[in-house]
Amino acid sequence: MADNADELLRRPLYVFDLPQELLVALHQKDPTILQPSVEALSQSESTPSKNVRGTLDGETKVSTSCQLCEISFPTVEEQRGHVKSDWHSYNLKQKIRGGHAVTETDFEKLVDELDESISGSGSESSESELDGEGAKESTLNALMKKQARLRHVVVEEEGEFMPTRRKRGSGKPPLVWFSTPLLPNNISLGIYRTLFTNMEQEDPDTANVLRRKQLRPVPAKPPPADASNGVPLPSTMTSPSVFMCMIGGGHFAGMVVSLAPKLSKHPASTEQRQAIVIAHKTFHRYTTRRKQGGAQSANDSAKGAAHSAGSSLRRYNEVALEHEVRALLAEWENLISKTQLIFVRATGSSNRRILFGPYEGQILREDDPRYRTIPFSTRRATQAELMRAFVELTRVKISKIAETALAAAEVAVQSEAAQETSQAKSATASKFQSSEKEEEADLHTSQIQALIRRSKAPALLSYLSSNSLSPDYPFRPPLTQANHHAPMPLHLASSSNSAAVVLALLTKAGADPTLLNGEGKPAFDLAGDRATRDAFRVARFELGEGICDWSVAHVPSALSKAEAEKRNAREKAESDKAETERRKAEEERLRNQQPTVNQSPKESGKASGTIRKTAEERREEDSRGMTSEMRMRVERERRARAAEERVRRMAGGT
Repeated sequence: MADNADELLRRPLYVFDLPQELLVALHQKDPTILQPSVEALSQSESTPSKNVRGTLDGETKVSTSCQLCEISFPTVEEQRGHVKSDWHSYNLKQKIRGGHAVTETDFEKLVDELDESISGSGSESSESELDGEGAKESTLNALMKKQARLRHVVVEEEGEFMPTRRKRGSGKPPLVWFSTPLLPNNISLGIYRTLFTNMEQEDPDTANVLRRKQLRPVPAKPPPADASNGVPLPSTMTSPSVFMCMIGGGHFAGMVVSLAPKLSKHPASTEQRQAIVIAHKTFHRYTTRRKQGGAQSANDSAKGAAHSAGSSLRRYNEVALEHEVRALLAEWENLISKTQLIFVRATGSSNRRILFGPYEGQILREDDPRYRTIPFSTRRATQAELMRAFVELTRVKISKIAETALAAAEVAVQSEAAQETSQAKSATASKFQSSEKEEEADLHTSQIQALIRRSKAPALLSYLSSNSLSPDYPFRPPLTQANHHAPMPLHLASSSNSAAVVLALLTKAGADPTLLNGEGKPAFDLAGDRATRDAFRVARFELGEGICDWSVAHVPSALSKAEAEKRNAREKAESDKAETERRKAEEERLRNQQPTVNQSPKESGKASGTIRKTAEERREEDSRGMTSEMRMRVERERRARAAEERVRRMAGGT
């Protein structure tokens, strides 16, 4: 079997032209038994072809992968490009914040809601590549801030926010896995699910659907024309085809490619399959703001229209790119209508509007059953990148898993299924009981806290007695800041300075003053005034020393209620006496400062201990330190004001 496996896997497998011996025994694997990882062998090309004819053959190489985003790459260079992408950075931040990773399709939907355009990163250095970093940072920051605001709303509305993690196995994986007796049990063959139409995906026998999708390769030299039938039509006009396009950052690339490969002779006398491109076109326009990120239209919507020469050029290029792309789609309408599938990668809502409108004469529609998104990371929209994406889509992925891991996976899946079944039964049985208890505890907490804050001691004692609740009833939820500081009624009454409630809880309800809160403090340490602290001392006097260890509760020596009232009355009398004496002294001081009726202002000033200065003395003091010019200017202004005052008085007298 090893020799047969090596022979089958010697060359990359093309989805639409698989070996006959492999197709006969091919069957789909049960996803509940084993879900292969894409981290194993992958048969994507390491370097995309620079011309429009992409080869479908090559050497099988071990690929790298991103465990965070659950995607594989044929080369280290592509993996490094993915690490710099917006999608990977977003998933990394989500993991740090306790969230879950999203697929590339879900990330593009999140970006679309921000109404921003992110330029795709290319492998070669260019101005657009420099622009991509700014777009990445601005978009990621905006996206994370928006989600932070939404999370804050959830916390305010529900009281507590717990990040939800997607259940393993939920949703459809991007690859459909097959196996065959010709290969070992630890080797699986993966094909992208997007290559199947919606109707084909509903077919339970996916292997049979794959057999029907096989196409005969087009020979290198077409057969000679028959005189009776005329010139034969190219096979690319009748074989199934797909339409692929990418747009982002002012770059557009589109092509219609046949699914039937073309056989060509290699210099080493070996046949190779090549992709047949029926039509292709690219457009490149300067539409993104260099080193700032985002399209000009997105910036205008957020901050208002700019008036620079660069902004005008970018707006013009955005409109020109829209007209060029839509004109090309209209020109290819006949070709696109005959394609089997449509693959689109459009970054940002403005780019999606260019393709999907709505506009008059619209060609592409999002509700088209043929519409697909490219299920892996891509770079800048170029013809070579489109060809690389096509080769990646149509190559069969090979996953190799160790035998021990295979057996362990089967045992783990079975045990996990049994555990989930038992947990579901027990959870269903206790679900209603726990919910009722939690609701009842929440009700008691709110009622007790309300009575304590309003200092309703008799009503609080009645509520505890009628509901058979302990005076040390723990509030819930215990993780909140308020309940962490004051987790029980006595702590809350002490921190609220409610002396009457503290005394009632200790002497009548029997609360324990030695219990500690979440900060390790007894209730006495939370008291904020003297009356509340006296309530603890009075309770110690009335209850006695044997009821608890009062030193652990930090309560000082006992104090009777009469002694406390007597001390308060004495202190109040002393305070009133001091206030009366202060008032008398203040009145006497004011009487001594009042001038007599016959005293002049200067004499009254001498009597009161102060000497009033004349106007001339005040002018001299004000002009001290001034230069001669400054003194002259001040004197002129004073004389001018005096003259104006005399004129005003004379005018008023007449």
